[in-house]
Amino acid sequence: MSSMVVTANGNDNKKFKGDDKMDGAPSRVLHIRKLPGEVTETEVIALGLPFGKVTNILMLKGKNQAFLELATEEAAITMVNYYSAVTPHLRNQPIYIQYSNHKELKTDNTLNQGPQAFFQAGTGCRPTQAVTAVQATNAPISGTTVSESAVTPAQSPVLRIIIDNMYYPVTLDVLHQIFSKFGAVLKIITFTKNNQFQALLQYGDPVNAQQAKLALDGQNIYNACCTLRIDFSKLVNLNVKYNNDKSRDYTRPDLPSGDGQPALDPAIAAAFAKETSLLAVPGALSPLAIPNAAAAAAAAAAGRVGMPGVSAGGNTVLLVSNLNEEMVTPQSLFTLFGVYGDVQRVKILYNKKDSALIQMADGNQSQLAMSHLNGQKMYGKIIRVTLSKHQTVQLPREGLDDQGLTKDFGNSPLHRFKKPGSKNFQNIFPPSATLHLSNIPPSVAEEDLRTLFANTGGTVKAFKFFQRDHKMALLQMSTVEEAIQALIDLHNYNLGENHHLRVSFSKSTI
Repeated sequence: MSSMVVTANGNDNKKFKGDDKMDGAPSRVLHIRKLPGEVTETEVIALGLPFGKVTNILMLKGKNQAFLELATEEAAITMVNYYSAVTPHLRNQPIYIQYSNHKELKTDNTLNQGPQAFFQAGTGCRPTQAVTAVQATNAPISGTTVSESAVTPAQSPVLRIIIDNMYYPVTLDVLHQIFSKFGAVLKIITFTKNNQFQALLQYGDPVNAQQAKLALDGQNIYNACCTLRIDFSKLVNLNVKYNNDKSRDYTRPDLPSGDGQPALDPAIAAAFAKETSLLAVPGALSPLAIPNAAAAAAAAAAGRVGMPGVSAGGNTVLLVSNLNEEMVTPQSLFTLFGVYGDVQRVKILYNKKDSALIQMADGNQSQLAMSHLNGQKMYGKIIRVTLSKHQTVQLPREGLDDQGLTKDFGNSPLHRFKKPGSKNFQNIFPPSATLHLSNIPPSVAEEDLRTLFANTGGTVKAFKFFQRDHKMALLQMSTVEEAIQALIDLHNYNLGENHHLRVSFSKSTI
């Protein structure tokens, strides 16, 4: 064993003990550097939560550093791999994460100074109060940072949640993902009231509701927007009739979908029944069947509380490679990537026409597009999507003919997400064989749409109008690649009567 003296909070001397490891070798303890001076323990802990349970933290505020301990080495490896591709930020400042030379946080409180001290408890030290408060536990929060009134058992296990300043999507799945950190979420009902997106969320235990309210009330889901306002509901039990995008009973995967929508996919229902969180153990699949690494990126982009590194001011430019250069156009890339954000500019590289730069409206949208489209098949080729080193896509100099390889879509009327709080934010899903169609005029029949989509070169396997609203339908192609092709070809297709077809990916099946 070796020991080193570190400074906590700038003045408390503590002795840190750990087992030395080779520099750079994986460890469940991570060393975080270049932290902003005012950063809190909660913000640092939030860096690790998407990847697994955080078991300890040691803040070295005098050195602008911290040690973060995760429950498993696998979780730490996933975290390091993710942040090696996406630079993490705290308070708009880039920070640096690497493996520590120590395999666990084990400290002696040599000076016994203050509530920040760590405690010896068997084989390791007790997690700090911030760790206890931020992540999911089934025990009441305790410690000097929480008042006696705060730990009094709550009257209701049901929380009423209001989203203020909802500029980015807040879906039922995002809420489940966030609130599951504090215990098993049994039921969620979402609705809009007084032009505000709201939700009722039921835990199995009032203590879990209390913990979630303490930790999350006033927090932003995205950086600088989508603020959570949380209070206890007067209800003690929610009656959920349907499992769909508006409501869900996680204890009853057998419930119908209602409103003419198809029932939940059996695989999704099974995942719900097992109370699987969106970010599962390394290598596992999330309920949306996204591999864990992609889920981490998607979660970072689409709703992780306190998740830094993907602020609206992050890298907006994507590099897309391995394109079919005989088929791809700026318009086809605009249409496909426009499912996940408002594409501003597209540039197919003049000397390398199988690659393109795509500029999204903000960093959240570029992360979302990357996580969903990397590895998908477009025009017969598996495309690769990464963050570009470029900050903007340059337009060609005036008078220069670049053969139509660069196009500015900044003023396009086809942007899906221009309107803050748009319902489109709540219907962003990975590419799937099933497409959601809307804005269908009354004169267009099922056979017309089947023929239209078959003409894109694929096979239509199933079709279903929404029971209450024939302006919308679900249409299933035989493969995801065929669905991508159909979306590119037919989104905004003129069906007559001043109706332009709207096409997006669906999470449902027929």
